[in-house]
Amino acid sequence: MQLRRIMTIAAIAVSGIVISSCSRQVTRVSTDETIDVSGNWNNSDSRMVAQELTQTILSGPWLGNHLEQNAGKKPTVIVGMVQNKSHEHIEAETFVKDIETAFIQTQRVRLVQGGKKREELRAEKADQQANATVSSMKKFGLENGADYILQGSINSIVDSHKRKKVVYYQVDLTLTNIQTNEVVWVGGKKIAKYVKN
Repeated sequence: MQLRRIMTIAAIAVSGIVISSCSRQVTRVSTDETIDVSGNWNNSDSRMVAQELTQTILSGPWLGNHLEQNAGKKPTVIVGMVQNKSHEHIEAETFVKDIETAFIQTQRVRLVQGGKKREELRAEKADQQANATVSSMKKFGLENGADYILQGSINSIVDSHKRKKVVYYQVDLTLTNIQTNEVVWVGGKKIAKYVKN
C-alpha cells in the first residue's frame, strides 16, 4: 500500500516536470525590435527595406524634374505589384503597405489606391449611385490619376551546406512615368543572413 502511494506521488511529480518543461512561454515585444528567429524574411526586413528604398526613391532626380515641370505640384504615385520570386512564402502585400506608409509619412508625393482596393472603392461609388442621397453621392470620373507606378520583385538565393546556410534577399523596384512609359528610377536593396543550426 505504501509502495503504491510512493509510486503514485512519483508519477505525478514526473508528469508535472514533463508538462512544465513542454509549456510555451510568450513574451510581448516591440514591433520595432529586430528579432530573427528562423533567418527567413520577417517584419523587420520588410519595414527596413521599405523605409530605405522610399528615402532613396525620393532623393532621386526624377522628383525635382517633376516638380519643375509641373509648377511645384506633387507627383501622384501608385504602388503596383511587387512579385515574390523568392524561395519562401513572403506576403508581398505587407511589404507594399510598408512602402505606402513610408511614402505617406514623407508627405512629398500623393498616393492613390490601386488593385483590389481601387476596385472596392469603385464598387462603393457604384453602390452610392443607387442608394445614397444626391448631395452625399460620390461621382465617377473624379479620381486622381497616378503620374507614376512603382513595381518590383523580391528574389532570394540560398547557399547551404550541412547545418549552415546563407540566405540572400534582393528587392528590386522600378518607378515608371505612366504617361510616357519612361523608367525614371531603378533601385534595390540587398540583405544577407547567415544561419547556423
